[in-house]
Amino acid sequence: MCTRYTYEWNLIYLMTILLVEDNPDEEELALIAFKKSGIDRNIEVARDGQEAIDYMLAQGEFQERDVTALPSVIFLDINLPKLSGLEVLKILRNDERTKLVPVVLLTSSDEEQDMIDGYSSGANSYIRKPFDFNEFLLQIKTLSTYWLDNNRTPYAARK
Repeated sequence: MCTRYTYEWNLIYLMTILLVEDNPDEEELALIAFKKSGIDRNIEVARDGQEAIDYMLAQGEFQERDVTALPSVIFLDINLPKLSGLEVLKILRNDERTKLVPVVLLTSSDEEQDMIDGYSSGANSYIRKPFDFNEFLLQIKTLSTYWLDNNRTPYAARK
């Protein structure tokens, strides 16, 4: 089940981040990093590749979700159960509704082939998760500032 974490501050508009992470410890660290970095967005968490696809395409348990309500960015791990992050990315890029959603591969893999496959499949960015939590905090803050505050998407104007 995809879980929603909402940090509510007095905002006119909250954008959504989709975090796709199967490791509960890394999920918790990411959520702490978002909160400590002052990220004031709704955060949806999918814990495997199929759940991420179901959420994005509004199918299965998410069939009632408005498929046009797209996240501002997806932070996607590569090594996931059911469908790998690269398989998720390919499916999203081949669907007209989701092909423009920014996808950041946020992974512990430093394998060159994973980077090549990620970019070849349409990733917007490939970021290796640091092992040090303070570095991870800085990384999350930097990524969020760029992808949420500075980056613009064509579908955001429709909201």
